[in-house]
Amino acid sequence: MKNRLVIFAKAPRLGQVKSRLAADIGRVPAWQFQKLTLERTVRRLARDPRWQCWLAVTGGPTQWPAVKRMDQPRGDLGRRMDRVMRGFGPGPVVLIGSDIPDISTRHINAAFRVLGRCDAVFGPADDGGYWLVGLRRRPSHPALFSPVRWSTKHALADTVKNLGRRYDYELLDTLIDVDDAASLKRWRDGSSRQPLTPAAV
Repeated sequence: MKNRLVIFAKAPRLGQVKSRLAADIGRVPAWQFQKLTLERTVRRLARDPRWQCWLAVTGGPTQWPAVKRMDQPRGDLGRRMDRVMRGFGPGPVVLIGSDIPDISTRHINAAFRVLGRCDAVFGPADDGGYWLVGLRRRPSHPALFSPVRWSTKHALADTVKNLGRRYDYELLDTLIDVDDAASLKRWRDGSSRQPLTPAAV
């Protein structure tokens, strides 16, 4: 059974992405951050032979070599993720966001390894949300994503609660999900961070 990795992203359109970050640092810097982070994420992850990579996009056409593209379904975030999860054939599916500068192939491989022994895997974000969610999807597919208080410190706890006692899970490393100036500063202050510039993508 194939491993599927899906990168959830908005098409990089000036004034239409990273609204909370844009409110803090301006529309152009926020757009540049989103565009470069998305490009770096795709380049890092799309060509790895251990999984098949898809880019699930909303907000307009976006193409990259070596990655399959799909439009995100309609609905809130939970409904969109659930429909994408259910849209593939047999095998584990991992979904990630596109605004996690530190994500690497090591994290994705660890997620699929967890799904070899557990029903679900999560990558916690330092704000109470999560940057990765994966499901083994066999023998059944848990209803993970409703109700969840999205964009709050409760998002991960709510999603884990939806698993109930029937399903087991593991957590990966905690990473920074950059949504505003405060989280951007936390990321930049990390001792091992590389500058997010075109040369570093």
